[in-house]
Parts: sequence; C-alpha cells; structure tokens
Amino acid sequence: MKKLYTNYIESFTGLSKEIWYISLISLINRAGTMIIPFLSLYLTDNLDFSKDDAGWILAFFGIGSAIGGWLGGKLTDLFGFYKVMVFSLLITGFSFIGLQFISSFWGLCFAILFIMSIADSFRPAIYVSIKAYSTPENQTRAIGLIRLAINAGMAVGPTAAGLIIVSQGYNLLFWIDGITCISAIILFKYLVKEPEKKIAKVTEDVITKAKNIVYSDTTYWIFIVICFFMGMTFFQLVVTMPLYYKEVFSLNEFQISLFWIINVGLIILLEMPFLNFLEKQLIPVTKHILTASLLMSLGFYLLFQNFWFCILIINMILLTVGEMLGFPYTNRFALSRAKEGFEGSYMALYAIAFSVSHIFSSKIGLTIVENYGYQINWLVTGTYGLIAVILSYWLINRVKFKL
Repeated sequence: MKKLYTNYIESFTGLSKEIWYISLISLINRAGTMIIPFLSLYLTDNLDFSKDDAGWILAFFGIGSAIGGWLGGKLTDLFGFYKVMVFSLLITGFSFIGLQFISSFWGLCFAILFIMSIADSFRPAIYVSIKAYSTPENQTRAIGLIRLAINAGMAVGPTAAGLIIVSQGYNLLFWIDGITCISAIILFKYLVKEPEKKIAKVTEDVITKAKNIVYSDTTYWIFIVICFFMGMTFFQLVVTMPLYYKEVFSLNEFQISLFWIINVGLIILLEMPFLNFLEKQLIPVTKHILTASLLMSLGFYLLFQNFWFCILIINMILLTVGEMLGFPYTNRFALSRAKEGFEGSYMALYAIAFSVSHIFSSKIGLTIVENYGYQINWLVTGTYGLIAVILSYWLINRVKFKL
C-alpha cells in the first residue's frame, strides 16, 4: 500500500507551478460547465425539439467548435496563447449567461455557433501553454494533470447539475457556467504570468509557410483522420448516451450524472499513475493511440444488447480507459510533431479534427437513433472506432521512431 501511495505521489512531481495553476483554473471552469453534458436533454425535454432538430443544433455546436479551433490556432501564432486564453474565457462567460434567454431553433443554432467559436479558440492556446510550461520529459504528465483537474471538475459539475435540474430546472445552470468562466480567467490572470519571451510579429510569408508545413505533413494528416474517427466514437457518450440512459433504462438526470462519476472517478484515481507508469515503459505513442481506439470501439459494440443494466457500467469503464490513453497521447503526438513557431497551426488542426467529428457524430448519431434505433447506432459507432484502429496501425508503420 505504501508503494502504491509513493508511486501515486511520484506521478505528480517535477511539474511547474504554472501547470498546477492552469490545472486549478481548469478545475474551477469545468466544475461550472454544467449545461453541456445535458444539452441534448435540455433541447428535447425542456424546449421540446425533436431529436432531428436537436441534432442540427448540436451540429452547429460542432461547427462553432471547428471555427474556434481554427481561429484559436491563428490567434495563438499571432498574439501568443496567453492573450487568447484570457479573452476566450471572458467572452464565453458572458455568452453562456445570455444563452438561457434564447429558445428559437435558428436563434439557438447561431448563438451556440458564436459561443463555441469563442470558447474553443481556448483549446489550441491551452495546448501550446502546456508546451511552454513543461519539459519534453514531463509533457504527457502535464497533460494528464490538466485532464485530471478537468475531470475532477466533471465529478462535481454534472452531478450537481443533475440535482439542480431536478429541483430548480435548467436556467440556473447557465448562470453558473458563465460566472465560473469569468472567475476562472480572473484567477488565471492573477496567478499565471505571461512568458517573458515575446512573440515575433507574424508576416504573411510566415503564415503561408505554416500552412505549407502543416498541410504537406502526410503522417500528421493520417493522425488527424484517426482523431476524427476517435471523436466520432467518443462523442456519442455525451450526445446519444444520456438519451439512451433515459429512454431505454428509465434513468433520471441525477441517476445519469452518476455514470459521469464512474468516468471521472477512474480518471482522478488512475490516470496520473497510469501515465507515469507508461512513460517508463518507452512504448511508442502510436501504440497507445491504437489501443485507445480499440477500447472505444469495443465499448460501443458491447451495447448492441440492451437487456443487462451492468453493460452500461462495462461500457463506461472501457470508454474511460480508452479516454485515458487516447486523449493524452494524441495530444502528445500533436505537440511533438508541431514545428517550432507553428505550434498554434498544428494544434488548431488537432482541435478542429475533434470539432468536426462532434458535428457529424451529433447529427448522424441522433438521426440514426430517430430512424433506426439505438442498437444500429451502437454498431455504426463501434465501426468508427474500428476504422481508427486500422488507421492507427498504418500510422505505427509510418512512424518508426518513439515520441
């Protein structure tokens, strides 16, 4: 037991104070992000949209996320990650507060498009901040710590949200989302200082060079397609799974939120020591990506039967382990592949891959459920993961060095 405790503590050592502060801010921000896990339920139950209409609205969520990823990458290369992080969270906070007052179909489409365009410009910036405040040796653990903080926030946020929805309704969640965004960025500005290294003015020639570097990297594009299919698989967890829990297994919002505790509990307890252990094994990053894709695929194929409640728990465990491998190591691959000075462009493409997958995963998933039922959707979703496995095997054969 003492050795386990020592190994757990060891997994947190050697990280910079800035990474710890960013993790704290991520914890606060994510704990307040209460409406996102229940957005599909909010649209169908509270605003009485059909699943098809909800799918279109969530598609705009993904489109905005893709725009935000592209915009965040460009702005990060131009102005640096620090300024992008500050303005992104500040504007997002006020926007979330205003979202509760919009209830029309097109109003929600364009409001969510705007919010996500601003909110997800944060993602390339925070990815680049990890590279700035960590070393190559502890980069994966730095990613893991921030993810741990995010998931610790998720342990609080959706669970509290489930209770608030049952007792108070949805409106209070928008206020909490907005206020925590604003509070987090004020704390960030106070605790984390902008790096002294100034960002050189980016000329049109440099921007063109960045495009050429990113777009001509065939290996990176294979990796981006893997991320897309991994996202197509994983995002069903937040798009169709809450509806599946409620409609097939008759769970209420609070009971649904308990499944998030399984996810975040495993991540909080196991991810950092797990990553610390894997870093010592010198296993190529690409093999971790393949394993993650395989676990996610298997998790959804198992849902093809819907008569045993415990299969939901097994599904969540498989997806969580896949998540613990998939997201830190895809992030690590992208950061390692990024050329010096063009990290924003590389990380933007990485963020966009998941954003675009959110667009298609939301719309296709809900349309399949509406027309063919949940079981067909799980077969299709499992196949997305299988495609990612095949592409990961191809990536392994292209990348002969360890990252």
